[in-house]
Amino acid sequence: MDQAQSQNEALVFLGGLPSDDPDRPDVKRIDTHANIVFLIGGRAYKVKRAVRYPFLDYSTLQLREEACKSEITCNKPNAPQIYRRAFAITREPNGTLALDGSGDPVEWVVEMNRFERRNELDVMAKTGPFDDALADRLADMMVAAHKAAPVRDGAGFHAELATYVEQNEAAFHEHPELFPAQDVRHLTETSRTVLASLHELILRRGDQDLVRRCHGDAHLRNIVLIDGAPTLFDAVEFSDAIATGDVLYDLAFLLMDLWERGQPRAANRVFNRYLDKSLLDTHPEGLAALPFYLMMRAAIRSKIAASAALAQTDPAQRQQQQDQAQAYFRYALAFLDPSQPKLVAIGGLSGTGKTTLAYDIAPDIGRAPGARVLRTDVMRKRLLGIAETEKAPPEAYTKEASDKVYQALDEAIQGVLAAGHSAIFDAVFASEDERKRIRDIALRVEAGFSGLWLTAPADILKSRVSSREGDASDATTAVVETQLGYDIGEMTWAGINAATDKDRTAALAREALTL
Repeated sequence: MDQAQSQNEALVFLGGLPSDDPDRPDVKRIDTHANIVFLIGGRAYKVKRAVRYPFLDYSTLQLREEACKSEITCNKPNAPQIYRRAFAITREPNGTLALDGSGDPVEWVVEMNRFERRNELDVMAKTGPFDDALADRLADMMVAAHKAAPVRDGAGFHAELATYVEQNEAAFHEHPELFPAQDVRHLTETSRTVLASLHELILRRGDQDLVRRCHGDAHLRNIVLIDGAPTLFDAVEFSDAIATGDVLYDLAFLLMDLWERGQPRAANRVFNRYLDKSLLDTHPEGLAALPFYLMMRAAIRSKIAASAALAQTDPAQRQQQQDQAQAYFRYALAFLDPSQPKLVAIGGLSGTGKTTLAYDIAPDIGRAPGARVLRTDVMRKRLLGIAETEKAPPEAYTKEASDKVYQALDEAIQGVLAAGHSAIFDAVFASEDERKRIRDIALRVEAGFSGLWLTAPADILKSRVSSREGDASDATTAVVETQLGYDIGEMTWAGINAATDKDRTAALAREALTL
């Protein structure tokens, strides 16, 4: 019996299994280009198609066995709630088929716990903006996944990127009706130039253990909420090369997908909170590679959508895929557009809403996914090695300790700007010297600079500070009272009345920054 016949017999067998859930009695079959999934009661059974593509090979039973076992190995660390085991469908001595029986294997299966499609993030993204709490959990998810990912070689990753650039060019030229030749040439030539300029940086990041065997396909369709927690599933199991990359390249898939799906605030928040919390990636110069990584993720999605359109027999579905291919292509071009970095400093006494404003306007500043938000409160806790919400000891607020915090932030800001990325610095900035110092940092790297000074009545400041929960700031009403006595000196920054609601404050800030 050949591979196709043997596999078809196993598929018929799976399709005839009874459901163990009376509320879900029907067996559902889902077909993709590489897999077939059966949803049966509370379980899902995935079979690798007996196919061979340039990027994967499931053409023999042994290769499918290896792929099923690899899928469990790659996914169980991120999603133990979903992935159960890999096992064989066997032919028993009486000739019948069985799940994990004692006979000879005729097919291999990945067994998973079933989840509801409505809990996948690509479905949820259609219902409205993700809230900040979900974005924070997504950042935590990616931090944990990358911390556990095996270290790989930076030189090999750079070489793979070079092949992707050429593969993309060839794929786009196959669809001249979708991708104008001059735009394809521009994207290819720019990609080659940028990648060449990133060679040494990528090698350094490999030396810093920032090139790892990651998920490899971390877009919204491969993230599902399980008991309220975002969970990565369906990692690339068939190719170490495809799954290997800079941790920022892995993160870039999620950021690009959020950006394309009209979720800029979530994209910016995930980006910032990932960098705030990651103990691996403490090197801001790595942001120089992020535009290229975002471009590559968009370009790959574009060519996949263009290929998928060819397979569609329904005209409306074909047009939808073509539209998506062109949209991703436009994003790929835009991600590599030149952009002068900008530094926005947001000052004001505790309780004026500096951090709230920073996250409200960050998606609008600079290149995707918006400005890097840096805070004295977050850096202070990071240097102390304590959780952001843990109260710092009094000695953390001495002049010597505060100078160390500002020095670390000055270096981080200069690194972000030098990498070509925009930044927002959120601090009190109560003295003229502090305000001059932050402006000088922008001037040193020829970045644009704007300063915003937030104000609000004392009673509002104290009320806001006393009602804070789960924030990195340790400010109290007593701290506010002390700050109210500061001599601010000459204020040259744009004044923003922050006494009203946050949307009004953000509107005033955007007007001052002409965003």
